Amino acid sequence: MQLNSIKPKAGALKSKRRVGRGNGSGRGTFSGRGCKGQGQRKSGNVRAGFEGGQTPLIMRLPKLKGFKNPNKVEFQVINVKDLDQFNDGDEVNVLTLLEKGLVRRKIQPVKLLGNGKITKKLTIKLHKVSTAARSKVVAAGGKVL
Repeated sequence: MQLNSIKPKAGALKSKRRVGRGNGSGRGTFSGRGCKGQGQRKSGNVRAGFEGGQTPLIMRLPKLKGFKNPNKVEFQVINVKDLDQFNDGDEVNVLTLLEKGLVRRKIQPVKLLGNGKITKKLTIKLHKVSTAARSKVVAAGGKVL
């Protein structure tokens, strides 16, 4: 075997597509470049993001957008005054709040804030409770778990 006698297998090489060689070839007339305009000219290859002289999208967007924390937790908020709907000795959790219509979603965490007064002894089982709300619940004879 000689290096000059080596040839690829039959069908392994594909001949280059020749454009602009008549309409019978299927690649004549406009030669795959469409009709008129910048893209049809020989030096019509423009950089990525070029919009024909219009201010490009990347320049139209604000340069400094600030910071958005991807780990931020949004709480559903209820106040101590909203707990007056419950009876003495009831347990307050997400499901009971959902039944009473005080929160909208079961999966979103709930925080109890200390706005208002509480007169009933309740057991609170929520994700977060503010210090003011905790002291008001305990002062009324309830528990925060």
